[in-house]
Amino acid sequence: MRFGGAILGFILGSILDRIFRGSSSTGGFGKMFQEDRGQVSPGDFELNLLSLSSLVIKADGKVTQQEMDYVRMYFVQAYGKDRANATFRTFNEVIKNREISAARICNYLRPRVGYEVRLQILHFLFNISNADGHVSDAELKVLLSISQNLRVGHSDFESIKAMFFKSADDAYKILEIDKSASDAEVKKAYRTMAKKFHPDKLQHMDEVYRKGAQEKFNKVQEAYEQIQNERGL
Repeated sequence: MRFGGAILGFILGSILDRIFRGSSSTGGFGKMFQEDRGQVSPGDFELNLLSLSSLVIKADGKVTQQEMDYVRMYFVQAYGKDRANATFRTFNEVIKNREISAARICNYLRPRVGYEVRLQILHFLFNISNADGHVSDAELKVLLSISQNLRVGHSDFESIKAMFFKSADDAYKILEIDKSASDAEVKKAYRTMAKKFHPDKLQHMDEVYRKGAQEKFNKVQEAYEQIQNERGL
């Protein structure tokens, strides 16, 4: 799949022009990676993140304004409007004629970032696909492929997926348990998931990313409370 078009490139863009100018400022996901892993530069990470975003946006053959606006808002909130706008154009110039491979990007990122960050990447991509109010089958297929290439566990993928779909068993899927689980198993699952998605794991990151982590954590709490209410606990 090729990522082209001046308008889409301008909306998405690279996130930091320091990639090309050697600036040492950091922020967002990149800040955490540089401090915790030391193996991938903030600029490299953000460029790859935007590339994954483009795959999700184009997955169903449609480029919606809501999806593009979500990505733009996400990065502008993290890095500031002026710096983001200046680098959207750079991304278009660098990426517009380059083939984007989810497998190659994920193979590069996977050994360089922690598992909790890979979960956050997946959650971010789900938010993009859901920005227009619906996660299509084509988008879900791309999200699953990215998840597999990032080596995100299937149960974790299903847990995040359940945060965006409405069904009777969503609460159980979010906690990664069956509906037949005992009350003790429900409580144990809640503790495990709350620990996995706790925002403190991403405390190094800027506010916009901590907000995303908090969103997942809240979904876990809501799922647990729903099960408690259903069971009269």
